Amino acid sequence: MFKRVSQIICAGGIAVLASMGGMAPAMAAGAGGDIVEHDWTFDGPFGFFDKASLQRGFQVYREVCASCHGLEYIAFRNFSDLGYSEAEIKAIAAEYDVTDGPNEEGEMFTRAAIPADRVPSPYANENAARAFNGGAYPPDLSLITKARPNGANYLYSLLVGYKDAPQGKEVPDGMYYNTAYSGNLIAMPQPLYGDDIELAGDGDTSIEALAEDLVAFLAWAAEPEMESRKRTGIAVMLFLFVMCFVSYGSMRYIWADIKKK
Repeated sequence: MFKRVSQIICAGGIAVLASMGGMAPAMAAGAGGDIVEHDWTFDGPFGFFDKASLQRGFQVYREVCASCHGLEYIAFRNFSDLGYSEAEIKAIAAEYDVTDGPNEEGEMFTRAAIPADRVPSPYANENAARAFNGGAYPPDLSLITKARPNGANYLYSLLVGYKDAPQGKEVPDGMYYNTAYSGNLIAMPQPLYGDDIELAGDGDTSIEALAEDLVAFLAWAAEPEMESRKRTGIAVMLFLFVMCFVSYGSMRYIWADIKKK
C-alpha cells in the first residue's frame, strides 16, 4: 500500500511539472510562415516577467496598437503587476472614456475610466472596426499569445517579418508582405519601424527590441497570474519531492520487520 502511495505522489509531481510548462508539448509553429524561436524570460517552469520590459511593451501598445486593437479582458487595476503605483494607474485610466449607465433618466453616458474599468475597445462594435479597416477585423489582443500556435514566437516573428516582396511576387493594394504570415500577404500595415518611439525609460528602440517588449506585455496580458502559478507549482513540486522520500522511508520502516520474519 505504501509503495502505491509513493507512486501516486511521484506521479502527481510529474503532472504538476507538466502543468507548469516544463513538459508541455511544443506547439506547431505559426500557420506556415517563417517563425523565429526567441528566448523569453517567461518560458519554462521558472519563467518570470521583466517589469521594465512590460512597461516598455505597454507604452508600445498604447502608442502603436491601441488605436486598432483592444484589451477587453484587462482592467486598469491589473497594471499594478507592471509596477505602476495606484496614482499612476488612476492617471492612465483617466485618459480613456468608457460608456456607463443608464443614469436616472435611463440614458447611457460617457465618463472617464477608473481603475476598476476594463480597457475599452477602440471601436463601438465589430462592424465599425471592419468599416474603419477596409473589411479586416483587428483582433482583441488580450489573449492573442494563447490564441495563436507558438504564440509569443509567432507574434514576434510577425512584427519583425515585414519585408520587401521578392521579385515576381505581386502584392495587391491594401496588402503587405510578411515572412511570418501564412501566404505572406497580410492586411495589417507594418506597425514598428525602429527608433520611431521615444521610450519613457532607458531601452533599445530597434524593431527587434520593441517587438520583444510588446510581445512580453501581450504574454502578460494573456496570463497575468503566470508568475504566481509557477511559484505555487514549484512549492508543490518541492512538497511532493519530499513526500516521495518520506513515504518511501515509511514503507521501508514498516515492512522491515515483516521482511526479516
